[in-house]
Amino acid sequence: MNATHSLRCDGMVRRDFIHVGLMSALGLSLTDLLRLEAAAADSKAKAKSCILIWLDGGPSHLDTFDPKPDAPVEIRGPFKAIGTDVDGIQLCEHLPQTACVMKHVALVRSVTHELGNHDTGSHYLLTGHRPTPSLQYPSLGSIVAHESGAGISLPPYVTIPDSVPSLRAGYLPAAFGPFAIGGDPSKPGYRVRDLLPPEWVSFDHLDQRRAMQRRMDQFSRSLEENDDTRARDRFFEQAHQLIASPAARAAFDLEQEPAQVRQRYGQRRIGSGCLLARRLVEAGSRFVSVVDRGWDTHQNIARTLPDAQFPGSGKVPDLDRAYAALITDLHERGLLDSTLVVMMGEFGRTPKLNSSAGRDHWPRAGFACFAGGGVRGGQLIGRTDAHGETPAERPVRPEDIAQSILTLLGVDTAAEFQTPSGRPMKTLSGGEFVRELI
Repeated sequence: MNATHSLRCDGMVRRDFIHVGLMSALGLSLTDLLRLEAAAADSKAKAKSCILIWLDGGPSHLDTFDPKPDAPVEIRGPFKAIGTDVDGIQLCEHLPQTACVMKHVALVRSVTHELGNHDTGSHYLLTGHRPTPSLQYPSLGSIVAHESGAGISLPPYVTIPDSVPSLRAGYLPAAFGPFAIGGDPSKPGYRVRDLLPPEWVSFDHLDQRRAMQRRMDQFSRSLEENDDTRARDRFFEQAHQLIASPAARAAFDLEQEPAQVRQRYGQRRIGSGCLLARRLVEAGSRFVSVVDRGWDTHQNIARTLPDAQFPGSGKVPDLDRAYAALITDLHERGLLDSTLVVMMGEFGRTPKLNSSAGRDHWPRAGFACFAGGGVRGGQLIGRTDAHGETPAERPVRPEDIAQSILTLLGVDTAAEFQTPSGRPMKTLSGGEFVRELI
């Protein structure tokens, strides 16, 4: 059965309802059919929030989550493969802590597309749309922020520490873009920028300015209302709620975490970022992107990926500690079922090592990890061929990943937005839910 034959909540195949006369034979009206289809879609929506770990630069699948221990050395690279807590799943030897939480993870080893440039590949994975020169599509996080509405003091969409272009609002109003915390959360005494007003500004003064701003905007709307005025309203309200709410500010304060918890995640950027992401979804944010840069490994992966130079120098051990700690922490707090955790980058790396002992861009094969949010862990989805060049079975496209993330979060992917020019656009225009996830 392929992905287009998605099951309804009662186990029946939706396609089977479309045959001529079957609706009347079963005594179903069109209203009944639409209700059943809606129930099937709702049954996949398990997650209240999402943490996206974005491995910016394109992580090598062969040196992390898709090792090829039986391939020639120029293919398999310098690292060994190790077993995990799931029979039949092996990972790179520098992911020992992640190997112990794979029972919670659905590992997709067959992510594939054709865009080997960082910007275009990132746009494809982070929006679910092939990039076009005429339109910038909104990120998945911005779509979730748009669907979330207002009502909480925390921003619905946060990036840690900063955003990449394809994580932004695209053609949606700028107010649905991410709140970027900035700086390095792993530094001692770190504070999120812009959370406190200057010392000379009191909260009474802020309330007065808020009232004045509302009166001015009411006057502006009496003349003309547009996306810019609506975005300004939303920006101002979000900023005021965030600054005025002690609970919201506390969610960003990593110093409230015990030392042993911070140590568990690791004192590097990726670890502190994942810990902060957990605090934010626990407090009510719906979509948090943790951006980990430095995965563009064209040279000497034997030194840049493991802790070969000094403890804490390698990309993979830092990721291993942070990712395993996040999954374990969410599970122990009872948050994993309601929090979807996705980890991916814009593409994989070339199967054969280059002349600089690194790997170059390779969009034809890559990986994505799904955990929590109703996902069935402890499984492999798809596989690549013996050299990790292309999917040998179950290819998964960026559109499929986007459909799956939004569907698990309960977002209607067939809904329509409008571009600034008034052009109607579907939330997503292609892709299928990866049915194996649930």
